Amino acid sequence: MANGGPVEHGYPHLETVRAAVTALYRRLSCDTVRTFSASVAPAEVAFCDTDDLYLGAQRVARELVRHYRLPDARMIVSFREMTHAASVELAAGPEYFIELNDRFRTHRRDIGAALAHEVMHVYLHRLDLAFPGTRDNEILTDTAAAYLGAGWLLLDAYREDAASSQKLGYLTPEEFGYVLAKRALVFGEDPSVWFTSPQAYTAYVKGMARARRDGQQPPLTAAGWAGRRRYARDRRHAQDPHAVPLPEEGPYSFTAGGRDPLRVSFPCPTCHQRIRVPVRGRVRARCGLCRTVLECDT
Repeated sequence: MANGGPVEHGYPHLETVRAAVTALYRRLSCDTVRTFSASVAPAEVAFCDTDDLYLGAQRVARELVRHYRLPDARMIVSFREMTHAASVELAAGPEYFIELNDRFRTHRRDIGAALAHEVMHVYLHRLDLAFPGTRDNEILTDTAAAYLGAGWLLLDAYREDAASSQKLGYLTPEEFGYVLAKRALVFGEDPSVWFTSPQAYTAYVKGMARARRDGQQPPLTAAGWAGRRRYARDRRHAQDPHAVPLPEEGPYSFTAGGRDPLRVSFPCPTCHQRIRVPVRGRVRARCGLCRTVLECDT
């Protein structure tokens, strides 16, 4: 939790975020991901200063349990002095103990954001889905919360001005905006109408611009002129049997083996699983993981 200190910006964790989206689709299936088409509504997690602290926290926790479809899980919420925003004890269940930073006693409107992250820890624990290392696992948790409809609360908890700052979660504001934008492009949902923080809205707009660029890379037909020209040059290079192979880094790579036709590999703009299609002009590809239909000019 950044509390008055500097807030990191940009996309330093973007590759891990994309890997987290792919992992969600692989572990849950496309059909299950689509059951989260509706986000947590603001009214369902609203917390007034006049609400009882403990009863209100339990109510919000129950709402997030319902949203994540954990009907047999019970969250016991308490408060104490701590460095981080919150923590959860991942036991066998059905009871899970969540501790929130004492700061939330007086910043109650952000309790939903902290609980969205901690209850997602429980959800992923039950799925047995984790990334190696604390940092990457926390990024997975933030990404999953945002992609499955509760992470807009985490971005809305980001506030920054000349005198103070606050941010929850491990993703940067722009990365939260990116994941929320990826979700919005899939489900047609606009979370920006729920933001109370102007800085959150700005981060979401930046994230949306970055997310749209994923669908504008060659060999997708939506690619711009410069990208198409670069792709044509790289394709000619790949077709030259005497040329040095191009590095595989970048938005696409070419592969060919012996008599096999040249193929191009690129990430799906929705779930980021790599797709391979033959190089033969206009083709329509369907991602086997998220079922997105892609128009390509190979």
